[in-house]
Amino acid sequence: MGKKRIIQKTEEELLKEREKVDAAVRKEIKIETPQKAKEGRVYIVATYNNTIITLTDSQGNVLTWASAGNIGFKGTKKATPFAASKVAEALSQRAKKLGIEKIQVLIKGVGSGRESALRSLAARGLDITSIKDITPVPHNGCRPPKVRRV
Repeated sequence: MGKKRIIQKTEEELLKEREKVDAAVRKEIKIETPQKAKEGRVYIVATYNNTIITLTDSQGNVLTWASAGNIGFKGTKKATPFAASKVAEALSQRAKKLGIEKIQVLIKGVGSGRESALRSLAARGLDITSIKDITPVPHNGCRPPKVRRV
């Protein structure tokens, strides 16, 4: 192998490239925030190990999220109702900063943080328009394995 040659760009080329990147970033920002979203959806996923709350706009694009682990709870404390209420408080503050007032709540999972997360969202002044449980429930499930013959 011969010597490796590193191509160095001139200052003009670097400036042009930077302008392209800045223009792309500005386009993304304009697409996301033209209509200061007043309505949104909140997805609460309450598992046995954690509580994750996601805030989206009405189309389903994620705006922000928070989880018990993200806030600082570790281990079994993440699955507690107290942790879920703290997650909901953190998310409601972020929602206020984004300008969201009305929310639809979709709850999924069987964890202990379901109720407390919902109550915290309501107590923080967010106007809840609907609450829907989207926990997947098996109806008859898949076929069991054949009986083992020895």
